[in-house]
Amino acid sequence: MPRLTIVVPAYNEAAVLEAFHARLNRVLDDLPMDCSVLYVDDGSSDDTWSLIEGVVHRDARTGAIKLSRNFGKEAALTAGLDHVDADAAVVIDADLQDPPELIPSLVERWREGYDVVYATRTAREGETALKRLTASLFYRSMERLSDTSVPRDTGDFRLLSRRALEALRQLRERQRFMKGLFTWIGYRQTAVYYLREPRQAGRTKWNYWRLMQLAIEGITSFSTAPLRLATWVGLLSSVLAFLYGTWVFGKAALYGDPVKGYPSLMVAILFLGGVQLLALGVIGEYLGRNYAEAKQRPLYFIEERRRPRAEIRSPL
Repeated sequence: MPRLTIVVPAYNEAAVLEAFHARLNRVLDDLPMDCSVLYVDDGSSDDTWSLIEGVVHRDARTGAIKLSRNFGKEAALTAGLDHVDADAAVVIDADLQDPPELIPSLVERWREGYDVVYATRTAREGETALKRLTASLFYRSMERLSDTSVPRDTGDFRLLSRRALEALRQLRERQRFMKGLFTWIGYRQTAVYYLREPRQAGRTKWNYWRLMQLAIEGITSFSTAPLRLATWVGLLSSVLAFLYGTWVFGKAALYGDPVKGYPSLMVAILFLGGVQLLALGVIGEYLGRNYAEAKQRPLYFIEERRRPRAEIRSPL
C-alpha cells in the first residue's frame, strides 16, 4: 500500500489545532493509503506543543517535531520534509484556510503520474482588498522578474512525490523561498483549484511587514532583475544629466541666459543621491544573502521528537 505523510508546520496555532486534526483525520480515514501525520512546532509560545503531544498520544499515526526556537515557516517546512519517509508528502497549514478535504484530489493527480500537485486559490475569502491586491501584485511580479515561473495565487499547500522530496533535500540554501524551490526542481507539475476559506480561529502571523520581507526574499532568491534595474536607472540618470547639462551650457553660450543654479543643483543632487542609495540597498540585499550562505549554519535544530506509535511498533 502506498504511504502518504501529511506535514503540518505550526506556530502558535493552539486555537485551531484540535479542529484541524479532527477534519484531517476524517479525510485520512477514507484514503486507501497508509497515512501518517507529522507536526512541526516552530518554537510556539502558546500551548501548541502540549496540544500536539496530546494528539500524538491519542493518534498512533501522528508524530511531531519541536524546533529549538522559531526559525520561520520556510525552515519548519524544510524540517518536516527532511523527516518524511513515504511515497508522497502533502504540505498543509494548520489554520484551516487550506481545506484538508482537497487532499484526495491531490492524491488522485499524483497517481496520474505528477510529481508536484499544487493547490491554486480561485478566491481568498476573509481577506481585505488590500491583502488580495498585494498578493496579486507579488505573484505577477515574480512571474515577470523570476527566471523560475512561480504559479500564480499558489501557497505551500501541495503534494510532493518521493522523487520531488529527494530533489528538495539537495537544496540546502539558508535563505529559503519554498514556493520558488518547489517550482525550481521541475518534474511533472499540475494544479488543483480551490476556494480558500477564512481563518477559523487565532490570528494570522503574516502582517504586511513579514509579507514584504517574504516578497524581497522571493525576488532576490530567484532573480537578478533588481541589480539590472539599478544598472539601467543609473545609466538613464547619467544620460539625462548629460543632456540637461548640454542644454544649459548651450543656452548660456548662445543666448546669454543666466544659469539658475541653486534649485536645479539641489534637485540634481537629491535625485542622484537617491538613485545611488537605492542601488546600494539592492546590492546590500544580495551581499547579505552571500554573507548568510557563507556562514553555513544549520537550517534548524530539533529540541524534541515524537515518532508515531505505529512506526515504533513496525519499524521500516
